Amino acid sequence: QVWPVQSGGGLVQAGASLRLSCTLSGGAFSSYTLGWFRQASGKEREFVAAIRENGEITSLADSVKGRFTISRDNRMNVVDLDMNNMKPEDTAVYYCAAKTGVWTTVGEFYPYWGQGTQVTVSS
Repeated sequence: QVWPVQSGGGLVQAGASLRLSCTLSGGAFSSYTLGWFRQASGKEREFVAAIRENGEITSLADSVKGRFTISRDNRMNVVDLDMNNMKPEDTAVYYCAAKTGVWTTVGEFYPYWGQGTQVTVSS
């Protein structure tokens, strides 16, 4: 069973930076596309960022472009979401997700999900 294991998160002020990290338990890390999704209270889950198995393809949601960066280190088996210039609207529970096969940023096609971590940005 593949299980994304997340770390990071917490409470920051607007304009601050934060890093979320994720590794995989039970799977060959370099074989998986990894994505970050978030769900704010009362809202639907939304795509944030994704990175292909080899790191050569990435995608970011328009709302975070220029502020967030996704990267991975297949030797260290970790994917990082670096969040800069954070805004109150970034407040949400963030989820790391994993899949193999066809590239997609649609969450419904990611079968493996982490436990979620709360990120709160105060104004």
